Amino acid sequence: MQTLSVTELNTQIKCLIEATFVQVSVSGEVSNFTHHSSGHLYFTLKDRDSSLKCVMFRGNANKLKFKIEEGMELTLEGVISVYVPRGEYQLNCTNAYPNGVGALLLAYEQLKEEYERKGYFADKKPLPKFPKKVALLTSSTGAVLHDMLSVAKKRWNLARFVLLNTLVQGDGAKESIAENIKIADALGVDCIIIARGGGSFEDLWAFNEPLVIEAIHTAKTPIVSAVGHEPDVVLSDFVADLRAPTPSAAIELLLPDQNEWLMRLDTLQGDLDKFLIRILQTKTLKLQGLREQLNQNSFLNKIIQLQMHCKQQAVFLMQKMEHKLALSCLMFQAPSVQIYLKMEQKLAQFQSKLESLKAQMESKNPKNQKEGCVCVLSQGKKIKKLADLNLDSVIELQDKSALIKAQVKEVETLNNV
Repeated sequence: MQTLSVTELNTQIKCLIEATFVQVSVSGEVSNFTHHSSGHLYFTLKDRDSSLKCVMFRGNANKLKFKIEEGMELTLEGVISVYVPRGEYQLNCTNAYPNGVGALLLAYEQLKEEYERKGYFADKKPLPKFPKKVALLTSSTGAVLHDMLSVAKKRWNLARFVLLNTLVQGDGAKESIAENIKIADALGVDCIIIARGGGSFEDLWAFNEPLVIEAIHTAKTPIVSAVGHEPDVVLSDFVADLRAPTPSAAIELLLPDQNEWLMRLDTLQGDLDKFLIRILQTKTLKLQGLREQLNQNSFLNKIIQLQMHCKQQAVFLMQKMEHKLALSCLMFQAPSVQIYLKMEQKLAQFQSKLESLKAQMESKNPKNQKEGCVCVLSQGKKIKKLADLNLDSVIELQDKSALIKAQVKEVETLNNV
C-alpha cells in the first residue's frame, strides 16, 4: 500500500468528490450566515440531523434578487468542492431559491420592508393643480403613449408633454428609467409620469429595482407611478407621490377635466352676474336716496337759506351797532354826570362831617355845661381825670361865665377813685 501525505490524500478526495458531485441541489435551513466585506456569502445549510458548509462568491451573490437571511429555508444549486488545506468540503453555490415562495416575491417583500423602514413611502410632494409641462417616461413605440395622449387631449389640452423614450423591460431597463428620471427632474417640468402597460411580475421587476427607487425618492419634481394594470403593484407605486392604477388613469388623476371646469366657470359666471346685480341694486337705491336728499337740499334752497341767514345777521348787526352807539353816547355824557354825582356825594359827606363836628363842639362848649360844673383843659384838650395832671402843669378852667388859667401846686389822690 502506497503511503500518501495529507495533502495528497486531500487532493485525491477533492478530485473524486468534485468529479462525482458535479451539479447538486440541496435544501435546508440557513445558519451562521456571514456577508463578508468582499461580497462573498458564507453560511451553513442544515436540517434536523446534519449540516453542510456553503459559500456563494460575489459574482453569483450579485445575481440574486433577494437577500439570504438567517433561518431562511433555501434550495441551493452548486458543486461540491474540497478545501485541501483543511481537508473540508463545502457547497459552492451557483444559485439559490427560497422554499415555499418565489425568489422575486421574496425579494419584493424584503425591499418593501427595507424602504418602508427608511421612510421612503411617507414623504409625498403635492401635485400641481394645473400642470403646464409634463414629462412622460415610457416607450415611444408602445400603445401606452398613444392612450395617454388621447386622454390628455380630451381632458385638458393646455398641458404640454415631453417624451423621454425609456426602456421599461429587460436588461438595461432599470438604468434607463433611473437616468431619465434624473433628466426629467432637471427639465423644470411640473410633473413626471412613469408609465408602462401590464405584464408579468418578472416583466415589471425593473420598477422594483433599488436604482429606480432611489432615483424616484431623490427627485425634486412630483412623480406619478403608472405601471401595469389595477392588480399590479410595484415598489415605485409606494415611493412615488401618486400611484395610478393604469397609465390612462394617471392622466385623468393629474390633469383637470376641462368640461368640469367649463361648467364651474359657467356657475362662477352666474354667481358673478348675481353678485353684480345685487351690487347694482344696492348702488341704485343709494343713488335714489342721495337724489332725494339733493332735492331736499337743492342749491336754490341753499341760496334762500343763506339769504335768510344774511338778513338775520344784518338785523343782528344793526342791533349791535345801535347798542354800541347808545353805549358810546352814554360814555360821552358820563363825565359830567359822574362829576355832578361825585360833587353831590362829597357835599353830603362834608355836610355830615360838619354836623358831627358841630355836635362835638356843642358838647364841649362850656356854655352848655350845667351849673356848678367846670371844664378843665390842658393845652387845649379836655382833661378827663384830675389825677392825670402833673405838678406845675398849666391848666384852663372854664364855665359859662369865665376862663381862668391856673397852675397845679398839689395833687391829692382820693381813695375812692
